[in-house]
Amino acid sequence: MTIIGGGLAGCEAAWQLARGGIGADLYEMRPVRGTEAHQTDRLGELVCSNSFRNATLETAVGLLKEEMRRLGSIVMQVADATRVPAGACLAVDRLHFADGLTRAVEALASVRIVREELTELPLGLTILATGPLTSPALSQALQTALGRTHLYFYDAIAPIVTVDSVDMGVAWKASRYGKGGEDYINCPLDREQYYRFVAAVGGAEKVATRDFERCIYFEGCMPIEEMARRGPDTLAFGPMRPVGLVNPRDGKRPYACVQLRQDDAEGRLFNLVGFQTKMTYAEQRRVFRMIPGLEQAEFVRLGSLHRNTFINSPAVLLPSLQVIGRKRLLLAGQLVGVEGYVESAATGLLAGLNAERLLQGVAPLSPPRTTALGSLVAYVTQRGKKGFQPMNANYGLLPPLARPLRGRDKKLALAERALADLARWQTSVQFTGEPTPSQTVA
Repeated sequence: MTIIGGGLAGCEAAWQLARGGIGADLYEMRPVRGTEAHQTDRLGELVCSNSFRNATLETAVGLLKEEMRRLGSIVMQVADATRVPAGACLAVDRLHFADGLTRAVEALASVRIVREELTELPLGLTILATGPLTSPALSQALQTALGRTHLYFYDAIAPIVTVDSVDMGVAWKASRYGKGGEDYINCPLDREQYYRFVAAVGGAEKVATRDFERCIYFEGCMPIEEMARRGPDTLAFGPMRPVGLVNPRDGKRPYACVQLRQDDAEGRLFNLVGFQTKMTYAEQRRVFRMIPGLEQAEFVRLGSLHRNTFINSPAVLLPSLQVIGRKRLLLAGQLVGVEGYVESAATGLLAGLNAERLLQGVAPLSPPRTTALGSLVAYVTQRGKKGFQPMNANYGLLPPLARPLRGRDKKLALAERALADLARWQTSVQFTGEPTPSQTVA
């Protein structure tokens, strides 16, 4: 069978097939053809160290990660092995992660990695997991197969600075409310500095949007200039919110604060949390150096913006991730309208399991609706949605509990129910999720 796309979803699908003894050709077009966001030819290359987000069961994405671990996810094995400090979040060293995932997939005897761009969809059993940056030729082939046009939005990347260039005489290390130790660098702004910064963001030169493209931003990755356009105080209640932070130099909470998060294992690089942008490179350097502590910042990566493509999944996908009317074609990853690396990898895991079952002549799987994975898949495949937009894993997608609870207690109860239902489901479908010894990541 064929897997197209060597990102997290494609690698996860290949791993699951290999666990079942199924051979697959995994096509990855890089480095033959590059993308607007990727810089290497590694499988599973990430553009953000905190791609896996919160690690606790108080969040649905934390629950989804735990579900994936119990289902034998290779992505979670490598992520856990390449973790870097980030408080309550699971952040990874991006280079080590991509290297580890690449080595793991390359070591699978039943998987052949083909460095080639496919421009047509194969006729046999296929998992398409080319992600939000699907090449124009393959995108057109998919559009023809589905008989529908794509939807799309824009995803933005935050800048990265060297830690040595941050003025620690102004900035300080701490996590919000003291949770997670000193994992973040905090750059404080007083009222005057904040509004001067917001004005500069609004007035800065931006990269022009082409006339034929509609600009639709996903709320979880909104460029800072778009947030600032909504009102001068928006950033202070968004990525620059000072809540839970006290400046040790004066014992007061700053009017606003920019947080920097570790981006590599050695702690040499930090990214500006939530500072996705489409300002020009020159303007980014000028405006971001207005932030106290970053006056002499050395930028190793500046923010950028790229088009992300996804399909109208509720109209064309079954809960098994099979295409309606073409059931030997499965789709996975951000292409199906899930937002986030964790969610993308999870759909790749499910697509791999279902492709194996289709080859065995048995019915495909659909996880319980009470699980994070099951609720997410149900959301993106529920028929009849209008104005479909990408979705993260969140507790709002899960069915309500039988007993009324609120806050943290409610979230933990939802997680407890999800993991119990997942265990029962695994038993019912005779799937343990345990990796074989030869597959275990060291």
